[in-house]
Amino acid sequence: MRALTDPDHLPALKPAYAHPRPALGLGDCDPPPRILLLYGSLRERSFSRLAVEEAARLLRHFGCDTRIFDPSDLPLPDQVGGDDHPAVHELREHSLWSEGQVWCSPERHGQITGIMKTQIDHLPLAFKGLRPTQGRTLAVMQVCAGSQSFNSVNTLRVLGRWMRMFTIPNQSSVAKAYEEFDAAGRMKPSAYYDRIVDVMEELVRFTVLLRPHAAQLVDRYSERVETDRPVGAADAILGSI
Repeated sequence: MRALTDPDHLPALKPAYAHPRPALGLGDCDPPPRILLLYGSLRERSFSRLAVEEAARLLRHFGCDTRIFDPSDLPLPDQVGGDDHPAVHELREHSLWSEGQVWCSPERHGQITGIMKTQIDHLPLAFKGLRPTQGRTLAVMQVCAGSQSFNSVNTLRVLGRWMRMFTIPNQSSVAKAYEEFDAAGRMKPSAYYDRIVDVMEELVRFTVLLRPHAAQLVDRYSERVETDRPVGAADAILGSI
């Protein structure tokens, strides 16, 4: 995991306008929603990482438990036999731990980066009877070197659907990201920052709203047939309501 500096310092946030518990009334907020955040660049001054760190601080402010995965030691898919590598194991453990995720990629050559795709490629739909992504909520973000674009977030939405995740409606795309962060790596007050606040509020709401129902929402007839799991009496009654 990547350590988060100044986790409680939010200089660009206007607290009077931010709900401290955005999901209040939508469901049980205890224990805190568990959110994994992934970023897509290994540069020393990675704007996707800086954006993810701002998102993590906001999520903490909204009462969530967060983890940021550092992909710097991650091998390429199939580079190590059976994906038997400590970084791969760690990524999968964090994904299994999570109830929701944030994916943020730079746009490079009109698409997400290889680092971003590598992380997702290491997350199988099924692993030892467990599903590291299925039923989890997802927020997608991107940073742009030039004018605002949505190529990366559109691709991340496709990937989220493929990974059987509930991708929230809102999203963030930060144009000219090099202008949006100060020398300390903190995001300046702007409409782009405000949108990230919007996205994180919405992610918390959807995560809390769906958490009691996630398993039922992704329960599939085809998988019950494949694994020979007939519907029980309680399931049949529930399905008829």
